[in-house]
Amino acid sequence: MGIEQWATSFIASAGFGILFNAPRNSLIQCGLTGMIGWLIFSACTMAGLHSVISNLAAAFAVAAISHILAKFYKTPVIVFNACGIIPLVPGGLAYDAMRSIMENRYDAAIRFGAEAFMISGAIAMGLVFSEVVNQAVRGTKASIKFKR
Repeated sequence: MGIEQWATSFIASAGFGILFNAPRNSLIQCGLTGMIGWLIFSACTMAGLHSVISNLAAAFAVAAISHILAKFYKTPVIVFNACGIIPLVPGGLAYDAMRSIMENRYDAAIRFGAEAFMISGAIAMGLVFSEVVNQAVRGTKASIKFKR
């Protein structure tokens, strides 16, 4: 995992922030969120985890970082979430699935499509799970504050 992957994931996330019309002062944070997500994905993959589990862990981290940055910079969470997951999106697998269909290789198309579908679901689950954890932590803090 070289510095070129770090730079590429940073540029992809920050570049999507430009397309997404994210506030200019948050583009660096958007890039860092995507870069950290990609680093977590790469580390999990190198550790031998399946790509679906690696994407789940990376998406959870992206969402957790997004909540922290949103609170600190007073920006909507979706700005950091949307930009941060861009490096994780399985566009290459979806392309391979469509190409296999066009070449009448349906067995490969099903394999590529199923993996792209599972990775997309893992990304969604990671984002949702992080939101659930965040809500639980905020609820616990509120109930502790209420008891005092």
